Amino acid sequence: MTELHGHCDSAFNAVRALFRERLESGAEIGASLCINIDGKNVLDLWGGFANEARTRPWERDTVTGVWSSSKVVTCLAVNILADRGLLDVNEKVSTYWPEFAANGKENVKVSHILSHTAGVPAWAPGITLEEILDVEGATKKLAELAPMWTPGEFSGYHLVSQGHLLGEIVRRVSGKSLTQFIADEIAGPLGADYHLGLPEADWPRAADLIPPTESRMPQIDPASIAARAFAGTPMGAAFANSPNTPEFRKQELGAIGGFTNGRALARIGAMVSCKGTVDGKQILSPGAISSMLQEQAAGTDAVLMTYLRFGLGVGLPVPQSLPVIPEGNICFWGGWGGSLILMDLDRRMTIGYAMNKMYPTVVGSEETTHRYIKAIYEAVNQAKL
Repeated sequence: MTELHGHCDSAFNAVRALFRERLESGAEIGASLCINIDGKNVLDLWGGFANEARTRPWERDTVTGVWSSSKVVTCLAVNILADRGLLDVNEKVSTYWPEFAANGKENVKVSHILSHTAGVPAWAPGITLEEILDVEGATKKLAELAPMWTPGEFSGYHLVSQGHLLGEIVRRVSGKSLTQFIADEIAGPLGADYHLGLPEADWPRAADLIPPTESRMPQIDPASIAARAFAGTPMGAAFANSPNTPEFRKQELGAIGGFTNGRALARIGAMVSCKGTVDGKQILSPGAISSMLQEQAAGTDAVLMTYLRFGLGVGLPVPQSLPVIPEGNICFWGGWGGSLILMDLDRRMTIGYAMNKMYPTVVGSEETTHRYIKAIYEAVNQAKL
């Protein structure tokens, strides 16, 4: 029997049973799941193994790459700067980063980047993984591009580029790197084990990501925005394995470079679910959080080709494509393979989930993530929490 560690309030016993079943069946290799309500963890479980060979156990302090769940933390950094009056999300990006105005991007606003409507979802086709990992050079390339569509017109998921773009804005406005800003203003004050990039001293406790064995990319028009975006983001086998490499871990990849576990994701998200304050520490004002949840874009996303709604750096409930997430004051996002951070302001509840066995999905995995969400909300509704 697979060992399961941590604690669980009795109201969530069905969630614990599901987590155990997924580990024992092999649907999970190693994972961390946490539910935080009112700033307190009512479920904090971990188990399984940190490597595919199943020779290293997943420990309490194991961390792993969470791909695009990192975007939520990076976008929180920008919203914190806005909350402090240091930038205006409705201001042009070029106000803070003049070079970005090149080639028709003079009217791109900070809010457009946060909501994936800026028109710069990727680099020019042919870019290599090595070039993307050169963050300074790759950011300069983005500044030189023309937008693929009129900024603000609709969303087209900025797969990796969003992190480079927002990282440069944070650096220009705060004088700190994005990595340092997150450490100083988010992870540090909250005591959250979240790292953008992973210090070498922490590599021994990192779980290896195990890429999916299949791809679910549909056939698409090669002239489409989706095709051009994926052509400008080298998502092959080397890319899928890259979080396990020193080259990736040493970089500041704001969109995909976070290393953490479910507990830390839930801790960070709790400051949103609890309207800005956790354990007496106010990180964001209630007004800033309300602004984050204001819809900026809704419709079929031009890159992911599914119906999505975006606020200022977070996804909003979409019953059309993600029916497991109820409607209400909820925001979320997930990472390639299945990781998730979900913040429910109505219930003051946060869900954090990180795992190492990836599934071929971008916004939560139907095989794992969606099943956990469904079980959690069933438990909440039954207990009337």
